[in-house]
Amino acid sequence: MSAKARTYPVVAYWLNVFGEWLKHRRELGELRRLDDASLNQIAGDLRISPGALNQLVRQGPHSADELPRLLKALGIDGEKLARTEPLVLRDMERVCSLCSHKRRCDHDLADGTSPARYPQYCPNAPTIEGLGEPTGR
Repeated sequence: MSAKARTYPVVAYWLNVFGEWLKHRRELGELRRLDDASLNQIAGDLRISPGALNQLVRQGPHSADELPRLLKALGIDGEKLARTEPLVLRDMERVCSLCSHKRRCDHDLADGTSPARYPQYCPNAPTIEGLGEPTGR
């Protein structure tokens, strides 16, 4: 008689969170070990300052998760934007990563009120408005 495998979603969730945290700590460690010339080279390749690079790495890999959700809520095709304006999208991701209104954005996305409210707080609002695409409003 074989034992059934039991799943524990809460345990799996926390193991995943812990794994992501460890991965992020390793990334921070790698960044700290870079000499100034290497850090400047990477930042230059990304066309951002070394300070901005440090901030982005500290924010973690999910720091711009709201952007694709916002674009979708506004009726903007994120995949098309990635093909036609990759540098604009990358800058929007950077801006989203450093945004201080995450809680409000997440709340509006969950409530479906983003199309009406995002211009009040989103630092990407001027760029989104400048895209000239439908905004779902």
